[in-house]
Order: sequence, then C-alpha cells, then structure tokens
Amino acid sequence: MYQETSLLFIYSESFNSASNSISNPFLLRSQVVLNTVTSDSNASVSHPSRSTPSLNGPLVPFGQRLVDAVLAKKNPVCVGLDPRTSSLPESIRPGAGASLKEQADAFRVFCFEIIDTVHELVPIVKPQAAFFEELGPCGMDALAQVVRYATQRGVLVVMDAKRGDIGTTATAYANAFLGSGPEGTAAYSPWGADALTVNPFLGIDTLEPFTQRCHASGSGLFVLVKTSNPGSGFLQDVVDGATQASSGISLSEKLASHVESLSADSRGTDGYGSIGAVVGATYPHQLAAMRERMPSAWILVPGYGAQGGSASDVKHGMDARGLGAIINSSRGIIFAHDNPKYRGTEWTDSVRNATLDMIEALTS
Repeated sequence: MYQETSLLFIYSESFNSASNSISNPFLLRSQVVLNTVTSDSNASVSHPSRSTPSLNGPLVPFGQRLVDAVLAKKNPVCVGLDPRTSSLPESIRPGAGASLKEQADAFRVFCFEIIDTVHELVPIVKPQAAFFEELGPCGMDALAQVVRYATQRGVLVVMDAKRGDIGTTATAYANAFLGSGPEGTAAYSPWGADALTVNPFLGIDTLEPFTQRCHASGSGLFVLVKTSNPGSGFLQDVVDGATQASSGISLSEKLASHVESLSADSRGTDGYGSIGAVVGATYPHQLAAMRERMPSAWILVPGYGAQGGSASDVKHGMDARGLGAIINSSRGIIFAHDNPKYRGTEWTDSVRNATLDMIEALTS
C-alpha cells in the first residue's frame, strides 16, 4: 500500500512469514520476512531482514542468473535509477527549500514506483549511487531501501558506484556492496547488490578483491572498459602513447582481454561468466569489436537514447540469441513524463510506455 501525505511518504507492504516468501535470486530459496518499510521525519530506516537458508546447494553465479533473467523477461533492458529533485514528477517533487531528508524521501518513493512499474517487464535495474550520495546520509538510507526493494520485487540490481582501490580498501568496497543473499550467509552484503561497476585504472591487481568476492558471494562485476562519454578516448584509446594508432592494442582493448580471461574462469552453461564490462553505445564499432574480444563477458551498455545510442548501435553488443548485453536507459525511461509522446494520466504510465517501446526496439 502506498500513501502520500504532503512530504510524509509511507510505503508499506505486509508479509506473513508463515505463508509468503520472496524469491531469492539464488538457487537456494529461503523464507524472507520483510519489515514494513517506512519513511517519515521521525522514523528510522527499516531494512528487510532475511532468515538464513539451509546450505543444500551451490549459489547460482551472477552471470547465469542474468542469463536466466534476460531469457525470462525476453529482453535485455536495464532501467537506470538516477533520481534528480528538479526532474521528479510534480506529484512527488518536494517544494523549494526542501530539506535533504524530504528530497531523499521523494527519491525513495520515485524509485519504488518505478520498480513497481517495470519489475515484470525488465530483468535488471541500475541505481546510480552518486545521486543518492549527493543527499548525504539521508540519501544513502534511501539507496539502501531502493536496492532491497528491487530485490524483493524479483529484479536484479547492479550498483553503479564505480568503486576502485588497492588492497584492503578494495576488499572493503567488495564486501560492502557485493552479495544479495540472506544475512548470515557468504552471499550477504550490507548494500545487497547483485553486481557492481568498478574502475580498473589503478591497475589490474585492484580487481582481485572484487573478483574473489564475486566467487564467494555469487555476485558480478562490470569493469569500465570503453565508456560512453566524449572524452573517454583521451585515456581509453591510447596505444603506445598515441590515440587511434593503426597498429597495436589500445588500453581499452587490453582491459577487455583481461576481463575476458576473468569471465571465462566463471563461464556458465550458457557461455557467460560473472565478470563483465562497461562499453558505451556511443561507439558502436568498438562495441562490436569488444563483443568479439569478450565472448564470455556480459556487457553493460550505457548511452542508449538520451546520449545518442540507437537500437541498431547497441545490438552490436548482443549475440545471436539476444544475450551478452544489458542495455541501460535512465532519463529516457524514468523521466518519460517530460516527453509529450509518453504523457498519460499518471507519470508511471509514461515510464511503462517508454519501457515497452525500448523493449520493442531492442527485440524486433
């Protein structure tokens, strides 16, 4: 049940632990008892609690779970959760001078509504941590609830936090974010993400703590390889001290080869491992080349829609089965209420219609 009263947002859903359960994104299934999720000016954050499952079988690795999710939903759409106060629908947008807490409450409600709208349509969502971090502790509170709520609704979650560091710091990041399993098991993490974006540019040794954690928790990575921003070539296209050289191997290609070796080590029966790459839709020829260079790796493809990438561009990242890539759209879906094409009686109608149009474009 969802209720809105001024800037007091209450989102609650009741579960009877004796008769209801939430599907865990692992082979192991467990009863889950969810505390009521509430948010008001006086209440503390209430997180879902999870019982410890019986240890009768292995965890299903993220790469295989993503295959299963894409096949089940019959599309590779990833909905990016990038809330910004000024772009929220009018019915949710806080007024001028709203506190950080009020903005965080609005972000929470906005993302919950989007998840409710798309969870039956798409396999995965991608919260962008920066927009929540901008609101300080209140925003991080909201992010934690959004991640848990998406998991509750049966959608995989890739945390877009682009973490990267050395040694024990990298280990701490990995332990913090990676793992959506029940508390008390190796698959549990405080943030509860199924996968995490990571920055490898401190060196390949910085990936080791993350890949180790993925193996232990059944989670996954998306390593920045060739990003969609216009300035990415300054570093990522460097070959022997020059850019776009006619021979040799670029930094992004070298990274892609390393990602492929990591992913091949965790490759499942459908051919994909749990260590993937981020390759932008705005460079379709390089995306096609990266698909060939990384046959075992899932590719997270940003840059579709608002950044200029088309359906024909992003299909270069997929294999003949429509697997191998998840295609992210953030603004084009979550702020579709600003697009006259999608305006409906409710802003969530716009979200749904934009999502369905993207699915049709990618699967036709």
